[in-house]
Amino acid sequence: MQKQNDSRFATDSIPHLILSLSTPAIAAQLINALYNVVDRIYIGRIPEVGTLAFTGVSVTFPIIMIVSAFAALIGYGGAPLASIRMGEGKLEEAEQMLGNCFAMLCTVSVLLTTILFLFQTPLLLLFGASADTLPFAQGYLNIYLWGTLGVQISLGMNSFISAQGFAKTAMGTVCIGAALNILLDPILIFGFGMGVRGAALATILSQMVSAVWVLKFLLSERGKLRLQRKYLRIRPAIAASALALGLSPFIMQSTESLVQISFNKSLQAYGGDLYVGAMGIMSSIMQFFMMPIQGFAQGAQPIISYNYGAQNFSRVKAAIRYMTIFCVGGATLFWIITIFFPAIPVRLFSNDPAVVTLACSTMRIFFLGMLLMGFQMAFQQSFIALGQAKVSILIAVLRKLVLLIPLVLLLPQIISPKTMAVIIAEPIADATAATTCCILFAIKYKKLLCQPPKNERETDSTT
Repeated sequence: MQKQNDSRFATDSIPHLILSLSTPAIAAQLINALYNVVDRIYIGRIPEVGTLAFTGVSVTFPIIMIVSAFAALIGYGGAPLASIRMGEGKLEEAEQMLGNCFAMLCTVSVLLTTILFLFQTPLLLLFGASADTLPFAQGYLNIYLWGTLGVQISLGMNSFISAQGFAKTAMGTVCIGAALNILLDPILIFGFGMGVRGAALATILSQMVSAVWVLKFLLSERGKLRLQRKYLRIRPAIAASALALGLSPFIMQSTESLVQISFNKSLQAYGGDLYVGAMGIMSSIMQFFMMPIQGFAQGAQPIISYNYGAQNFSRVKAAIRYMTIFCVGGATLFWIITIFFPAIPVRLFSNDPAVVTLACSTMRIFFLGMLLMGFQMAFQQSFIALGQAKVSILIAVLRKLVLLIPLVLLLPQIISPKTMAVIIAEPIADATAATTCCILFAIKYKKLLCQPPKNERETDSTT
């Protein structure tokens, strides 16, 4: 079966191959987005306290993103390198990468759980919790953190299933967890009267089941890569190469926490809980819409990495070209929805008239730059698939750390109303970062695909 996957990477029609791999990935991303927002949909409808509960859980979003960011740091860094090694015919090195990443994920899970339990209250206050919303945030997080190991394994190790071309199996990881989460949410939230604690319990139970699914596959003989005991130790050289490449998706996800802090703190100061709640809705919508686009990019990643390792540059170029078309098309569709029909997604999260009105009026501005994000996501994923750590890190840092967070803090000092100044920081940062990414890709494209990949990749992976 795995030999057939390898042959497909090297010989099948690129558009057909991308669609066959990305369709399950897109479905998984959509389901994963639903998985992540379904808690908030139910929580927003808790009688009497729904709006406060929703805002409180929204405040935990930065911490949840930190947990998933570490899974991306290790899984999204190691999986493309494993694909490249398979393209080079170095199966043992690919399995060493798999084992090292699993060991790192387990170690990180223990550390994250301990640290976040110790410092959760000051972190939640830092992220914008008020006296009214803090109890809901703590109630959710106190249960969610016990599932950190399941989150790390289900998210981080699932990348290695996709890297081998088993897109449907990888989709199954998400589908099983999402279906269980959707089933358990109303039972635990309303049936058992657990409120936000029930939502958190439903999430961690679902993630643990997904983790078992992933491990069952990686321990079986279905794929080419197997999780073996002899490789379950952290080797510095292997770990460094995975972490260097994974730093870009880690920055993209972990800095989402910093972005959320900046938005929540600024909007809490200038607008109060109502604006923080509206931002929670817009963040959830962005997460929901961007994940299918990520699915296109993830579907193309094994094709790019495998053929780059095999030095089949014509197929690499074709895969990048079609991936870009798919990503930009998806971004355009979602831009149209958010700009012209904002009430459709907003009403999924709240039926509070004040929150709905505010979210609809602000998201037309908030999502203006989304039209260009399809280009950035396609090109940034291309850099990661090609093993180009430094450039992908630069792009990840630029949008959020260099542009968005400073703009959120500075624009209210020079533009009124201050709440609107906070909102317009998003489209300015999106457009600037996407344009810069396109320019960098145009400069690097010819150089990357006209030289043997080995030397540059080895140099880049050690940075």
